Amino acid sequence: MKSLVIHAPRDLRIEDTPEETPGPGEVQVAIATGGICGSDLHYYQHGGIGTIRLKEPMILGHEVSGHITALGDGVSGLKLGQLVAVSPSRPCHACAYCHEGKLNHCLNMRFYGSAMPFPHIQGAFRQVLVADQAQCAPADGLSAGEAAMAEPLAVCLHGARQAGELLGKRVLVTGCGPIGLLCILAARRAGAAEIVATDLTDFTLKMAAENGADRVINSGKEPEALKEYEADKGTFDVLFECTGVAPALASGIAALRPRGTIVQLGLGGDMQVPVQAITAKELQLRGSFRFHEEFFTGVALMRKGLIDVKPLITQTLDLADAVAAFELAADRTQAMKAQIAFG
Repeated sequence: MKSLVIHAPRDLRIEDTPEETPGPGEVQVAIATGGICGSDLHYYQHGGIGTIRLKEPMILGHEVSGHITALGDGVSGLKLGQLVAVSPSRPCHACAYCHEGKLNHCLNMRFYGSAMPFPHIQGAFRQVLVADQAQCAPADGLSAGEAAMAEPLAVCLHGARQAGELLGKRVLVTGCGPIGLLCILAARRAGAAEIVATDLTDFTLKMAAENGADRVINSGKEPEALKEYEADKGTFDVLFECTGVAPALASGIAALRPRGTIVQLGLGGDMQVPVQAITAKELQLRGSFRFHEEFFTGVALMRKGLIDVKPLITQTLDLADAVAAFELAADRTQAMKAQIAFG
């Protein structure tokens, strides 16, 4: 089978790799669609993420869907030919954090396409994948592209849980890439009263406005626009920080009300944080890392038509054009979520 393997920065190859057969409790999936994530782009552009570096060739990808082609012994509730969204979250269920219910912090996590451990955890950008039954969320009624959006949607649903009560709240989203837009959709579904979104690109801001933001602000062209929200100690109850960039975090904190909540989703490396403002306003700074059970919730929301991710899928290229797809995915003037068709 063909797999998409990263060897070094900008050294992405389509290679033949062995095809696996499912064991007990496993299914074989013919991958249909894979979405290119920011972490995939980091591996492609830089050969790693922060201090995590490639030490061996690695199959990329963790946002995938496909059709079941074989069932292992003991599998129930799934059928041949069925479209499934495949969760990349594979905790061990045996470590201390798993026993505490903190599955996203598993000490032995096998998350597709991660160079964090060595040997690396090979990813899901391959024509055929063997997965545990528990990873597969039935996606009947969805397109393969929609089903492949379950992973980033789960990230944002987990972030929304970290934010706490959103009903009637005023929300600021800094950064309008796929995670920012999915946070807008999640916050709107959770009952947010007002959502303001900021970014530096008109294309992404236009998409934010079309997908639930009440107001969008180009921080590059309107650097003072958030100032009006700083009056009387601030306006917003919740900040979803989706850039990982210090100026975005600082401007968001200045616009938060006392006892507001910051949910940090953006991963941009260590940055300077205005701790005195957090202290004086009694703000809560909460990290948000991956997800677990939210994956199946996200698929259910999409299947019920309660969250529509279709407008976020801007391009789908064939596997043969994978390098072009990665280049396109990095261009925020024309791409929101670029996907690869494996079938």
